[in-house]
Amino acid sequence: MKNLIISPAPHAHNNDTVQKTMLNVLIALVPAYLVSLYFFGLGALIVSLTAVISCVLFEYLIQRFLLKGKNSIVDLSSVVTGLLLAFNLPSNLPLWMIIIGALVAIGIGKMSFGGLGNNPFNPALVGRVFLLISFPVEMTAWPRPMNNWNIFSSYIDAETAATPLAMLKGHFGELPNTMDLLLGNMGGSLGEVSAIALIIGGLYLIIRKVISWHIPVSILGTVAIFTAILHAANPELYASADIHLLTGGLMLGAIFMATDYATSPMNGKAQLFYGIGIGFITVIIRTFGAYPEGVSFAILIMNGVTPLLNHYIKPKRFGEKVKAQKVTK
Repeated sequence: MKNLIISPAPHAHNNDTVQKTMLNVLIALVPAYLVSLYFFGLGALIVSLTAVISCVLFEYLIQRFLLKGKNSIVDLSSVVTGLLLAFNLPSNLPLWMIIIGALVAIGIGKMSFGGLGNNPFNPALVGRVFLLISFPVEMTAWPRPMNNWNIFSSYIDAETAATPLAMLKGHFGELPNTMDLLLGNMGGSLGEVSAIALIIGGLYLIIRKVISWHIPVSILGTVAIFTAILHAANPELYASADIHLLTGGLMLGAIFMATDYATSPMNGKAQLFYGIGIGFITVIIRTFGAYPEGVSFAILIMNGVTPLLNHYIKPKRFGEKVKAQKVTK
């Protein structure tokens, strides 16, 4: 006898699975990863492999010995978390720090809430912010791009350089030109440097309908509008909108971090408010805060607001009756 499975809405009528979704995210990350290998060489390979292996291992151990549930590493979500964590780290970060970051990301950011789909905050960002607060010197020592094809170049002895946002905050150094910002020829974390590679990955996810346009466009649009206003008011003090859009982790955060299913709103209208909040907080932190970058903090703050957005901003229910308005003569 065939079982009839009954569950509440919404009901998805397609062949999508968590594994397929995560595989699409990994494919979308390939262009940015190849750029990171080109500019940071062996460091990019070591950091990414360490982060991914650590995240997969910690999820397996926690699932097996603490939660004693079904093995979940086959859904590839821990691989995505590990790679996104690596994308938010310098390419010369010591291995033991990467392992600690992976443990915090998986153990605290994900599995302590029950695993995939139950976590209120993006696990990779939880790990990244923990490392930034705990090891601020190592987490802000950005290797200088090598500009060669030797993937086995130095890892430990990599020459460091300030990020464009750090230059803006400290009012020193000459900013990279627009082409360098697009291609990724600048200091920064592993996966944030190449705007054009991240945009290609984002377009792939939108075309494949893994994500919608609402969150990335609302974040980038909000940052562009507010930074353009500030620049117009005082161009000597505030950078132009294109500098803010193409530097730091904005593209990475807007496309790959803020769009996490478990931590972002469920409908388009709520996603627009969510994205506007992330963009506005990012500009405030970058412009008036102590940190030159604010995307990670902005996303985590708005992750906490997501339940409120889901509760108060809802689409009209199918079949819902509209209250008749009283007609007055």
